Amino acid sequence: MELNIQTSRPYQILIQRGCLNQLGEQASTLFRAGGRAIIITDSNVGPLYARRAADSLAMAGFVPDVFTFPAGEESKRLSTIEQIYCAMAEQKMTRTDFIVALGGGVTGDMAGFAAATFLRGIGFIQIPTSLLAQIDSSVGGKTGVDLPQGKNLVGAFHQPRLVLIDPDILSTLPSRFFADGMGEAIKYGCIKSRALFELIKGNDVANNLQVLEQMIYECVNCKRIVVEADEFDTGERMLLNFGHTLGHA
Repeated sequence: MELNIQTSRPYQILIQRGCLNQLGEQASTLFRAGGRAIIITDSNVGPLYARRAADSLAMAGFVPDVFTFPAGEESKRLSTIEQIYCAMAEQKMTRTDFIVALGGGVTGDMAGFAAATFLRGIGFIQIPTSLLAQIDSSVGGKTGVDLPQGKNLVGAFHQPRLVLIDPDILSTLPSRFFADGMGEAIKYGCIKSRALFELIKGNDVANNLQVLEQMIYECVNCKRIVVEADEFDTGERMLLNFGHTLGHA
């Protein structure tokens, strides 16, 4: 399944089992051959999937590196971003090189913010590895980090060049975090799609890959429609915060 989202920089969203292995092939259609790529991931996801991502990039002719930070929201701060900048500078990355965000929402937010600000903006690819990131945060271009005073107070709108959503990756996701993502899927059913709500209600999503893939597609399509209408969150897109204010508090 695939979707094309029409924002200030249009891009493709590919939803397909095993598409992590297509990273290099897909990147070669977007970035210069022989360029550098830095995979930003966390200490949970990196040991599972970073090598596969790096190997795919290397086979396509890119020069990959991996930056791993300690997993958790507490890493989502400017000090981690500075470490990412330093790693990219040490690799002599240029504006024709790119970042790969390999992880959940924290990884995607930070990698996207680093991409938006390093050299005043470079390209990045989202590979979300949590259900919550696959159905929501990897799409739409919101990036940022936390301050002691609150969540996501520093950030930028910076659309990815590509989103690769591989449902197979969810097989290693702890059930607690799968449930977090299902809460977000139910939100989309509540605010945008009765059919999606009924799909979730009538199926054991966690144990039916076909239904899971369909649910991911329907959620992403709901977000695509909203983001295309309000890319910079000044009107309709605020509806996507349904339940979030209380949740963050």
